[in-house]
Amino acid sequence: MQRITILGATGSIGASTLDVLARHPDRYSVYALSAHGRVEELADACRRFKPARAVVGSADAAGRLAQLLAGLDIQVDHGEQALCEIASSPDTDTVMAAIVGAAGLAPTLAAARAGKKVLLANKEALVMSGQLFMDAVREHRATLLPIDSEHNAIFQSLPASYARDPQAAGVARILLTASGGPFLQRAVETLEAVTPEEACKHPNWVMGRKISVDSATMMNKGLEVIEAHWLFGAAPELIEVVIHPQSVIHSMVSYTDGSVLAQLGNPDMRTPIAHALAFPERIASGVPQLDLTEMAALQFHRPDFERFPCLALAFEALRAGGTAPSLLNAANEVAVQSFLDREIGFRDIDRVIAQVMEAVPHGPASSIEAVLAQDARARAAARSVIARLRA
Repeated sequence: MQRITILGATGSIGASTLDVLARHPDRYSVYALSAHGRVEELADACRRFKPARAVVGSADAAGRLAQLLAGLDIQVDHGEQALCEIASSPDTDTVMAAIVGAAGLAPTLAAARAGKKVLLANKEALVMSGQLFMDAVREHRATLLPIDSEHNAIFQSLPASYARDPQAAGVARILLTASGGPFLQRAVETLEAVTPEEACKHPNWVMGRKISVDSATMMNKGLEVIEAHWLFGAAPELIEVVIHPQSVIHSMVSYTDGSVLAQLGNPDMRTPIAHALAFPERIASGVPQLDLTEMAALQFHRPDFERFPCLALAFEALRAGGTAPSLLNAANEVAVQSFLDREIGFRDIDRVIAQVMEAVPHGPASSIEAVLAQDARARAAARSVIARLRA
């Protein structure tokens, strides 16, 4: 039986993972669950799955959780160190890394260094420290499986020989599909007036607020471009983004012989989660089978960088290398939160990121300490830019 730790159990990925696990109690057991502040939701999950450990973000949250779980044999802890412990524990086999943002970096890296099977739903681990993270995976013989629907689709569309010899596999391009979010057809000049509520209404996917805003700006796709570079060893010029509003084709791989292989399915994260949990086998995910006869049309467009400047900024950061992606990610996290708090406008998000990347010099991502130091500098710079915008 496979023992699972879920980092970020109360988010959309965590909830979908628990749904899949519940369908296969003979195959999986839950060792540990974590959440930042959703104590009541985490308590409900703990009562249902009875993990050995539960971790939250603060001492106050831990106290509330312990009260809610009184009488159950569940160890309650809080903080980053506890997250790293449940991610690297010898009592867990597989770690679902689903904490959103930079907060997920340390425990995800701890899982890789412990040689775990890492199901990667946290983009930032690769965006911030791609080379360091991939080196840890290789050195400690961890298994890394992508959960993002796009990267999981690419993984499924690549030949088994790709990992051994990418050049011999004949891959010409990696095609990342993107829905285009809620503003694909909205007049560009009206985007200044977008509200947080509008930005969080994704047409196809149910996601958290931060990721929903990233999808609306297409920063989410920009981060996925950087992630694809590290996951698949693809040069920036070999990665292409294609707008596909129906979200039926999750991504594609184009080959030198003219073939294009694609992975299709209903837009439901339980499909890539089930694929990664059972790999190389297949298990039921609870997702309805795709009925192609119901598809009136499948559309594809090139992305408009005037509409989606965040995507262009992400490509710039990838080409710059070093800590530039870390600056991009940190500035975006601060800007998105400021937008959700109604401190800045929707189009101010890309302005904050661009100004931070111009103001803060980037250098080599030589260590986690260097990456985190740049992350802190970028966040401080972003707050300064936001203060000027609000003045």
